[in-house]
Amino acid sequence: MSPRKDSGIPTSSKSRKSNKDHPPLPTKNEILDFIRLAPDKVGKREIARAFHIKSQQKIEFKRLLREMTEEGLLSGNRKSYAQPGVIPRMAVLEVKGLDEHGDSFAIPVKWDRDTEGPEPKVLLKSNTNGKGQNDIPGIGERILARVTPQKAKEKGDYPYNAIVVKKLAQNNRSTLGIYRKIDGKGGLIDPIDKKNLRSWSVAKGDENQAQDGELVKVEVLKAGRFGLTKARVKECLGNPDDQQAISLIAIHAHGIRDEFPTHVIAESEELGPCPLEGRDDLRKIPLITIDPADARDHDDAVWASPDDNPENKDGWVVIVAIADVAYYVRPASALDYEGLKRGNSTYFPDRVVPMLPERISNNLCSLRFGEERPCLAVRMVFNKDGQKIDHTFIRALMTSAAKLSYEQAQAAIDGKTCEITAPLLDPILKPLWSAYRAVQNARTKRAPLELDMPERKIILDNKGQISEIKIPQRLDAHKLIEEFMIQANVCAAETLEAKRSPLIYRVHDAPSEEKIVMLSDFLSTLDIKLPKSGVLKPQHFNGILTKAEGTPTAHLVNEMVLRSQSQAEYTPDNAGHFGLNLRRYAHFTSPIRRYADLIVHRALISALMLSSKDGEKDGITEAEISELPRISEDISAAERKSMAAERDTVDRLVSSYLADHLGATFEGRISGVTRSGLFVRLADSGADGFIPASTMHDDYYRYVETQQALIGERTRQAYVLGDTVSVRLAEVVPSAGAIRFELLSDGKRLKSFPTQHRSSNRSSRQRPTTKSKRRTIRRAGRKK
Repeated sequence: MSPRKDSGIPTSSKSRKSNKDHPPLPTKNEILDFIRLAPDKVGKREIARAFHIKSQQKIEFKRLLREMTEEGLLSGNRKSYAQPGVIPRMAVLEVKGLDEHGDSFAIPVKWDRDTEGPEPKVLLKSNTNGKGQNDIPGIGERILARVTPQKAKEKGDYPYNAIVVKKLAQNNRSTLGIYRKIDGKGGLIDPIDKKNLRSWSVAKGDENQAQDGELVKVEVLKAGRFGLTKARVKECLGNPDDQQAISLIAIHAHGIRDEFPTHVIAESEELGPCPLEGRDDLRKIPLITIDPADARDHDDAVWASPDDNPENKDGWVVIVAIADVAYYVRPASALDYEGLKRGNSTYFPDRVVPMLPERISNNLCSLRFGEERPCLAVRMVFNKDGQKIDHTFIRALMTSAAKLSYEQAQAAIDGKTCEITAPLLDPILKPLWSAYRAVQNARTKRAPLELDMPERKIILDNKGQISEIKIPQRLDAHKLIEEFMIQANVCAAETLEAKRSPLIYRVHDAPSEEKIVMLSDFLSTLDIKLPKSGVLKPQHFNGILTKAEGTPTAHLVNEMVLRSQSQAEYTPDNAGHFGLNLRRYAHFTSPIRRYADLIVHRALISALMLSSKDGEKDGITEAEISELPRISEDISAAERKSMAAERDTVDRLVSSYLADHLGATFEGRISGVTRSGLFVRLADSGADGFIPASTMHDDYYRYVETQQALIGERTRQAYVLGDTVSVRLAEVVPSAGAIRFELLSDGKRLKSFPTQHRSSNRSSRQRPTTKSKRRTIRRAGRKK
């Protein structure tokens, strides 16, 4: 008797054990075929149901399964059997990378290397579902896939291929840490995540040849009922004390792609210079680049001149030329695929992880001094008041007339020319500054949000350690380039809207009502009021900042206004840019380091029919247009990931910098207040550390949200966001970027506790019993 007709199991010609009362047991081959063809996991129950196993046959059936397991034909347990060395039809796979052809491949997540050998590679095939959307996930992601064995003659490097059924949610079971060896007993993993400072144990045999003190990637296993959570070392990443290792931690922790596949590098190496044919000739226009002194790539150049049109008296013509990345990075190419996966370049104090290979970013698309480069340029005309009255996009060939740093350009304008800037001052620099002053007048009338939040710059020595932390001076040269880039970005959005072309906007939404209420409550404690009615605009916030300017709370007010703002993002749906006070805005000026800008370039090329003359299309494609929502989400997520990685790296560098100063006293400012404690930012280094409320032994502190403060119930001492305090450095975990301070300063003494908040705000820590209070005091005394 055969299995049920709907089981899909082939029968065997071999004899079966049977009698007249019940059907025969399946053969071993039939059981293996059933497991191989089953769409879901298979256990003892599923096999018994498929072959109509009766209760009288259970003992013999169990013996058969046990025999197959002992012979190595089956692995697993009674709830889930698998055929050793074979990937089931439906399997969970992890995407491992790209091959030399640009195809994604994966390996099974569950695989016993000791008994089944190395994990087989699975070639992933796209499943477009008829919508033209590629569903291949990113490297490191896990998927549920439908797996098919390859035919013998087609196997090659891949014994299987698979189609993605669905992407699986990341369960954060992988993490990074520092391996600490324990002789004869495996080891421990020290954490590098300051939000999770727990350790994991590594059993003997799970070390994967990791060395003591080495940075490793681990898979966190299920915890037992007692002891530390266990982990298995998956990958060894080197000595964490080596130069660039700190940024390497962030790169791996946030899944940033830092190595280009060989086929991507090969594609970039095949590219050559761009001819003049089909382009405007800007080589005689003295466009110059103005960038940071340590910049390695130059993707924008500027030039300005008085407008010779008599109808625009005292007006200005400004050209902003941007590297023509779209000429080299064509849609659906390997370079394009890699650029989209990265989304943007990521900048660390010791290195840059570029969006595109060096052949593109530092050579063919870098507007080097004295070298011909293709560009997409916008010619803008401004009247004497700085209002833009016209603009035109052109595809051209240019030659940079000079390479200047911000400091060089500013010094020349301030009367301190050098050998390079002296001949540029009158013909190039002075017209640029005059045009900027006119445009600056229009900016002032537009009234964008003017936050004063200086950023720190970390200077490293040749060993990759911090030698200096400084706040660079904000120069007019910075503002000039910034404003001309903003104007060029506006031109791109306006042109594409006028042509009814799809595009990706850079959107900054207005603050949410909830954040406005919180900001208003906070400002009321400083006797500053927001308008009660009407739509809030950037100038309303600027009025608040002006009122606070020059007061002890100026920094605090800037911080709170910043926190009230929405996060900027990329989207094909326009909602305006609140911070810049612009109705439409797109990123156009940095296609070397932002994929959004590359999309805008392609859209302009198509909308204005500026395609290259080599027969290949380099404008935006219909496939890209259909995927703009997904592309926008992906590059917005990539931007947030890069920002988090950059921030984590700075925190670790600064922590390492302070590690030799335990017990030292510093001045800082309260930068955050929560129920669990205070965040403090040091004045000199900008280091951020935490003061747990549990270490503030003199009182019981309640969190008052409207005042952004912790207030003592008995002493009525208040520690408020923005207050200056003295702290002692108590603990540093450099690998995690974690810093703990002890509070030395007294808080502001209030006349009374804010009674309206006593019932609605829980204490920052639970009131202890009399005995626990005495124990806390005794422990504090022993520590002193």
